[in-house]
This record gives sequence, structure tokens and C-alpha cells, in this order.
Amino acid sequence: MQREAAKRGSHRWLVPHAAPLMLCVMRFVVFIMAREIKESDWKLFRRLHGIALDRFCQRVIKEVASTTSSYADGYHECYLKLFALMGSRDREMASAFNDPRRSNAFILLANIKELGLLTEEELMQFSPEARDAIEVIVSIRRA
Repeated sequence: MQREAAKRGSHRWLVPHAAPLMLCVMRFVVFIMAREIKESDWKLFRRLHGIALDRFCQRVIKEVASTTSSYADGYHECYLKLFALMGSRDREMASAFNDPRRSNAFILLANIKELGLLTEEELMQFSPEARDAIEVIVSIRRA
């Protein structure tokens, strides 16, 4: 009996810390799964997706130019920096632009927003429900 009580007591500290996070995650799942992107938001997403992709690529190309503009540390060091940069940006690109479907549109939009690729005016074109879904995702990530 004491052993079981001690076992329960040793894990007691996890519950107060985990409960708010679990509640947040549960709200997120219910909120996102219960929502289907409206047709008007889907059409806007498809249009802005291409615009955001162009902005992302422009940003990366400028970073590449900046990274490769100096060879003071040698060509190999420059190559290694470029390789690391491209790997990082490729992961960012995948998280924001790969596999655009209705079922993951809000997540992609949250990723695009976090990368700063859409203006506030562009985001305001989405319905209030879509903007709320995007904000829930962003706020959970910040929590």
C-alpha cells in the first residue's frame, strides 16, 4: 500500500503542470476538427498561397546572396553556411507550403503567418472563423 501511495505521490506534481496544456490541446483539436474551411476562404487561401510562396522564395534568394557574398572564411565555409541555410529554409518551406488541402489549410495558414509572409490586409480578407482558427493554432504554439 505504501509503495502504491508513494508511486502516486511521486507523479502528483505532473498533473497541475500538464492539465492546462492538455486542456489547450483538447480545445485545439475540437476547434479545428469541428471546422471545415469555407469555400470563399479556400479560394482565397489558394490565391494567397502562391503569393506567399513567391515572397518566401524571394526572401531565401536574398539570404543566399547575402550568405555567399563573402568568401573571407574560404569557399568551403561559405558552402557549409549555404548548405545549412538551405536545409533550414527547405524545412520552413515544407511546413508552410507542402500538400495544400482543405483539411490542413488552417495549419498551413498559421505557418505562413508565423513566417510573416502575408500582410495584415491579406489576412483580414479571411472570414472571422478562419482568422480565429489561425489564431488558436498560433496561440497554442506560443503557450
